[in-house]
Amino acid sequence: MVGKAPHLHVHENNLRRDDLFAAPDQNIGDFAFNATVAAVFDDMVSRSVPYYGEIQRMACELAKDFAEPDTNLYDIGCSTATTLLGLDGIVAPAVRFVGIDNAPDMIEKAREKIADAGTSRSIELRGGDLHQGVDIHNASVVMMLLTLQFVRPLYRERVMRGIYNGLNERGALLLVEKLTSEDSTFNRLFIEHYYDYKRRNGYSEIEIAKKREALENVLIPYRLEENFQLLKEVGFRSVEVFFRWYNFSGIIAIK
Repeated sequence: MVGKAPHLHVHENNLRRDDLFAAPDQNIGDFAFNATVAAVFDDMVSRSVPYYGEIQRMACELAKDFAEPDTNLYDIGCSTATTLLGLDGIVAPAVRFVGIDNAPDMIEKAREKIADAGTSRSIELRGGDLHQGVDIHNASVVMMLLTLQFVRPLYRERVMRGIYNGLNERGALLLVEKLTSEDSTFNRLFIEHYYDYKRRNGYSEIEIAKKREALENVLIPYRLEENFQLLKEVGFRSVEVFFRWYNFSGIIAIK
């Protein structure tokens, strides 16, 4: 396989700055991945997710370890195609890429970024609502970065089972999730330090509070143990943490 490091498209100088929640008199509804969010998403995620660039790099490196020629690599919740473009430079050309997202505006932004990148790889982008199930086949790798947390808990086992069934033997699932903790002290401290991180990246108290309110009924984190249990119950034989920062974790599971 190609051996160079993944090139990530998350720190470009022309990124539109995320100021969606800056207005103090703004009415807040549930967070949605609409055109307004898609336009600033790359800035939003790079300033909101600790070590986002390193998480992307680690996930891409691990994906390269498991990606096999003449198989499919899926990025479920592909958003603006940052992960797919990072994978493009290091994964063998004979691996087919499929990006799935339920937000048409994210898919459109992904198409623009792929076109701008000038890659010769054919990357299929498709819409798909995970609450209706997931269509995975002949997969050596499935990426699901900061996506499962937006799936209603009632449907998470079905989604995981669909991924497991669509993975080839020794295929890998790479999962990145925001976490909650059973211990209230750890939960409080981790969240406080996370908000400190957002302040250091330029978010105001108003922005932090309004984003939290918008996500309250949309992003439902599991405990790390719950994610492990879910993966084991659907059949994954090996599950391990590859990244941890307070209330964020990267998990790799092998079929």
